[in-house]
Amino acid sequence: QVQLVESGGGLVQAGGSLRLSCAASGRTSKTYAMGWFRQALGKEREIVAAISWSGAFTHYADSVKGRFTISRDNADHTVYLQMNSLKPEDTAVYYCAARGDYDDYPYAQRYEYDYWGQGTQVTVSS
Repeated sequence: QVQLVESGGGLVQAGGSLRLSCAASGRTSKTYAMGWFRQALGKEREIVAAISWSGAFTHYADSVKGRFTISRDNADHTVYLQMNSLKPEDTAVYYCAARGDYDDYPYAQRYEYDYWGQGTQVTVSS
C-alpha cells in the first residue's frame, strides 16, 4: 500500500509556470510507475504525463508536449510535474497515481493505476 499527497497547485496567469509535487509514503520500497492525470469540470480524467520507475522512460499527452516535464526523485519518493507556458485549458484538478511495476514502463491509462492522491487544483486565468 502506498499513500500519495499532491501539492503545488494554485492560480496562475496564462503563460505562467507551476511545479506540482507528489510525495509517496507507505510501502515505498517497492518500485512504482507514476503518472499525472487531470480532470476538468464536466470532463473525463485524462493522462497528462507518466514516468517509469527508473525515470528512464516518459510519456506525455499531445496537449502538453514541449510545455510540461515529469521527473522523479526516488531517494525522496517524490514525483514532479513542471508546467510551463500554461493555458486556460490546463485548468483542472491534477491527480498523482502509482502502480507497482518491474517492467520500467510509463503507463498511460487510468485503469492501469492502483493508487491515487486526492488531487490539487490548478487554475489558469486568461
